[in-house]
Amino acid sequence: MQLTGQENLPVSQALAWAALNDTEMLKAAIAGCESLTPVGEQEYELLMAVAIGPVKAKFKGKLKLSALNPPSSYQLAFEGQGGAAGHGKGTAQVRLEPLGPDSCLLHYTVLATVGGKIAQIGSRLVDMAAQKMAADFFAAFKAALLERHPPALAPEPPPAPQGAWQRFLAWYLGWLGRIFKSPEPPRSR
Repeated sequence: MQLTGQENLPVSQALAWAALNDTEMLKAAIAGCESLTPVGEQEYELLMAVAIGPVKAKFKGKLKLSALNPPSSYQLAFEGQGGAAGHGKGTAQVRLEPLGPDSCLLHYTVLATVGGKIAQIGSRLVDMAAQKMAADFFAAFKAALLERHPPALAPEPPPAPQGAWQRFLAWYLGWLGRIFKSPEPPRSR
């Protein structure tokens, strides 16, 4: 299975990098994630509940970051076991591209293989489940980013200065409106 995409993130490249390395933020954004625990230098253990079609299981897995190039990119290797439900293994390339002071573009490419019951349900269903998991993750991740780093509100423009002639024109138009007020239509009985 291969999954490639990009997501526009509403924060700077540096803030996105920090969030992608914040285990609490990631845990909250990964649907079904019960724990994400550091176990070594750039290594984590993950416990999550996954449902792919009729197959539901708890997966225990390992994640390892490598080829770190802060704040631009890294590689992620993962593997997980779900007992009789099956297993999965793969890599992900993650790259952040700055777009401006308050946004960046996250590019990702995931290559994965699955085995066991998960593989038996068909690659199309597995691909659709992976796409949904990615969409759910990015929706939750963006919401967490916006909560943690709300966008700065643009200041309101100052009111246009009103000179004497503009005040007179406003008064005159109002006066004309009262003078030439259209008569009320006759009431029907």
